[in-house]
Amino acid sequence: MMGHRYLNGVKTVALFSLLWVVILGVGAIVAAGTRRPGAIWLFAGLGLVMTFVSYWNSDKIAIRAMAARPVSEAEAPAMYAIVRELSSKARQPMPRLYISPTEAPNAFATGRSPRNAAVCCTVGILKILNERELRGVLAHELSHVYNRDILTSSIAAAMAGLITSAAQFLLFFGGGRGRDAGPLALVGSLAMALLAPFAGSLIKLAISRTREYDADEDGAKLTGDPLALASALRKLERGTAAAPLRAEGEVADVSHLMIANPFRAGSVKKMFNTHPPMAERISRLEGMAGSTGLSDPSTW
Repeated sequence: MMGHRYLNGVKTVALFSLLWVVILGVGAIVAAGTRRPGAIWLFAGLGLVMTFVSYWNSDKIAIRAMAARPVSEAEAPAMYAIVRELSSKARQPMPRLYISPTEAPNAFATGRSPRNAAVCCTVGILKILNERELRGVLAHELSHVYNRDILTSSIAAAMAGLITSAAQFLLFFGGGRGRDAGPLALVGSLAMALLAPFAGSLIKLAISRTREYDADEDGAKLTGDPLALASALRKLERGTAAAPLRAEGEVADVSHLMIANPFRAGSVKKMFNTHPPMAERISRLEGMAGSTGLSDPSTW
């Protein structure tokens, strides 16, 4: 049977392919309707530049958004010991460690490579997790860095942004308004202009969810203790529901980096959630534990 990781990889490739289909569809309509084929390349160039800047400064942006500060080993000995052990086990350099003053329980890792990585925990998560659970969370976050998920999410964001820019251009200049265009062509162009950004955003979010599954699996393999992360996710689900962050500004822009959705759940917002359902993540981790015979977290 194919593993979850293989299936997630296939799914990521398929989702990127869908993004390209949407981009090419919008681009073709823009080129045909406006007779300005060079405009799509201008959008592409701007999107790549913005993505490169965001990717290169991803650690600074995320740290600033959460008002985090560097933490010393004397202040957080357990956090340092866990990250040093996991980094050594993965044969990767030790990342910089930060703590955010927010009481909302969460954690994230960022940085364009393992040598530029930063790992941040909130005050809230350090209060509610025991050391074994914290180890599972930190392994998950380090796996994001080792899997180059910051690069993956940056590319997805660039492609989705390009779709939105091209669709706005199409909407403004009205693809299909040419002399020979009929009403159906105009309606089709407007529909594409309105629906393409929506489709691009959903595909981008689906890629983010897929990478969360991989980080769960790889983090559990790194610790050899999938039930520790499963237990942590249960606590985080309750903790983020009790103390959600406000979905605005830079916090909204970096929410996809966090191990748990930091915002209040809602029926409409679930469609735009950057994280897969907690129940599904926990079920997968318990399945991993079942194959290795690890104990239930209730017996700790």
